[in-house]
Amino acid sequence: MNIALVMEWSTSAKNETVNEVLTKAAQAKGHSVVNYGQYNMEDNRQTYNQNAIFTAVLLASGAADFVITGCGTGEGAMLACNSMPGVVCGLVADPADSYLFTQINGGNCLSLPYNKGWGWAAEVNLEYMFEKLFVQAPGGGYPPSAAASEQRNAALLNKLKGVSHRSLEEILNAEDPDIHEMVVNAFAGKRMELFRANCKDAAILKLVEGAIAK
Repeated sequence: MNIALVMEWSTSAKNETVNEVLTKAAQAKGHSVVNYGQYNMEDNRQTYNQNAIFTAVLLASGAADFVITGCGTGEGAMLACNSMPGVVCGLVADPADSYLFTQINGGNCLSLPYNKGWGWAAEVNLEYMFEKLFVQAPGGGYPPSAAASEQRNAALLNKLKGVSHRSLEEILNAEDPDIHEMVVNAFAGKRMELFRANCKDAAILKLVEGAIAK
């Protein structure tokens, strides 16, 4: 599994720590990690709205199978990501959250609170959260007796999102100048280079390049 780390400007000081802990936990299970930043405060200031667009493109294009994102409280990033097609994002603050979200909801994105509650031994809690994320394949259900119902509901949620959300193409090609600006900024800096290197869908890459060039 290819995992993307996508952080915003207010959490950039923690990027190196989060990437190190995530990479350790992921590699232990045979997964890889691509760190898309934001790396420091000198980078283009990525917001959780821009990151939501970027997350949706990463997942749709196969550039990532799972995304770790977040913001100060984790709430804004979770809400923004869930507004996008094809993204099922959970707010996770402890190892039990991590395990139950992946097993019950079978999502493809975690939003973490990088400022709220980030105190002594925060990196230990982070390590345990990532360990529980990778402990077994997502969507298995918990408890096992409820697995069938949970799997059905997760599948129905994906169907519901499919009819309740605009398509990725509509979002990327939106005429609204505010949306267009967010799309352009979502791929600013090193991100576009990394996306090109990991994208597995030529049509989506062409779509992104066209949207940015408008």
